Amino acid sequence: MCRNIKTLFNFEPPATELEIRDAALQFVRKLSGFTVPSKANAAAFEEAVAQVAEAARGLIGSLVTNAEPRDREIEAERARARSRARFGVPAASGSEHGG
Repeated sequence: MCRNIKTLFNFEPPATELEIRDAALQFVRKLSGFTVPSKANAAAFEEAVAQVAEAARGLIGSLVTNAEPRDREIEAERARARSRARFGVPAASGSEHGG
């Protein structure tokens, strides 16, 4: 599950709220072991996602670098090339938003 979490810092354009929430969701899924929590755990699960997203947002906002921002399209193409090299088939080019 966590291999789906993408680097969100130092990209142009910056990470969106959806990308941050998606990364938080993947992290909470990994920690809890639930893809979808039971009704009894749904509130705790959603609260954890919100807290992790808040922490991630704070982290991304406070980091500094002198490096040039990476271009999302270039990074996406590199990922597709790695996938082709690894699996020998074209990677799906659906809605790639880094999350």
